[in-house]
Amino acid sequence: MTVKAILEAKGHAVVTLGPNAKLAEAIQLLADRRIGALVITNGDRKIVGILSERDVVRVVAKEGAAALELPVRAVMTPKVKICNANHTVNEVMEIMTNGRFRHLPVEKDGLLDGIISIGDVVKRRIETVEREAEQIKAYIATA
Repeated sequence: MTVKAILEAKGHAVVTLGPNAKLAEAIQLLADRRIGALVITNGDRKIVGILSERDVVRVVAKEGAAALELPVRAVMTPKVKICNANHTVNEVMEIMTNGRFRHLPVEKDGLLDGIISIGDVVKRRIETVEREAEQIKAYIATA
């Protein structure tokens, strides 16, 4: 299973925000959409960062309520790990596990093309394991 297959099933929609938006706006967007991260892009969907709930917690713990007025660019993670449509589920799991994060933007031709969450990866992995188990049961039953 590849990232391409996951995106074909779930779609390519990604919630994004510009780097000059205030953190308060980003937090409201995270809450309204019930998501754990925003991909920060410039006007042409070039990825410039990612803002996760962890980023928000860290800055609020350090700066208090004043953090809400900070621009997203001051809080986001600017060095974003990405994947592309050809990455496998196992490769994406390894990237997420090694980096200790739950969201991985998908890039195509240097622009944002989708996002994969740990939930997407786990769901696909479980489907694969269940399918393999059914195939083994069917094989044993016919032997």
